[in-house]
Amino acid sequence: MLIPSIDLKDGAVVQLVQGERLAIKDDDVQKWVRRFERFPKVQVIDLDAAMGTGDNLALVRQIAGTLRCRVGGGIRGVARAADVLAAGADQIIAGSALFTENAPDVAFARTLAGAVGRSRVIAAVDSKGGRVVIHGWKTTLPLTAVEAVRALEPYCDEFLYTHVDTEGLMGGTDIAAIRAVRAATTRRVTAAGGITTQEEIDALDAIGVDAVVGMAIYTGALDPDA
Repeated sequence: MLIPSIDLKDGAVVQLVQGERLAIKDDDVQKWVRRFERFPKVQVIDLDAAMGTGDNLALVRQIAGTLRCRVGGGIRGVARAADVLAAGADQIIAGSALFTENAPDVAFARTLAGAVGRSRVIAAVDSKGGRVVIHGWKTTLPLTAVEAVRALEPYCDEFLYTHVDTEGLMGGTDIAAIRAVRAATTRRVTAAGGITTQEEIDALDAIGVDAVVGMAIYTGALDPDA
């Protein structure tokens, strides 16, 4: 399944290359909300909240009340998670908050799952150079994505695995890395990071993995309505 992504920064829809360089910015957020209304799942990420540089919570609430979506970015505590879910989001995506400086934060994962329900928690595991990265991909941890997934599996219903090495580069993703994560857990797995073609989406679907697509849609390289 293709899951379109709406990444928010400074009140606009954006696409970043490797999480840093701005490639696309569109102030007409509602245009993309309308375009993605037919999809059973849409991913909404508040990049400002994720990076600690601001907040698009009012806009996130508005989108969550319109689309069937999962929302991430700045989910660092139960209050923010509950707020987004109350606005209408189906699930929340927690990332950096699920890790300490060197390991999965199992205590927080347990608390979050207990507060909002495990079925509504998606654990984001981002990998670069074979290691988990957090804090906007700036901090590298001494563990692999597979190790992280195995530790966090009891506390979430799904994993969002982002292969940062290929993120935003429009050159394809790493199917082998995604396959390793898929094999490590019985939970649902969604993959992101460089997914560019329908062929890749179909290959992932064949192994039971959904595909989050951003840059390929916004550049017109992939038509999600085709």
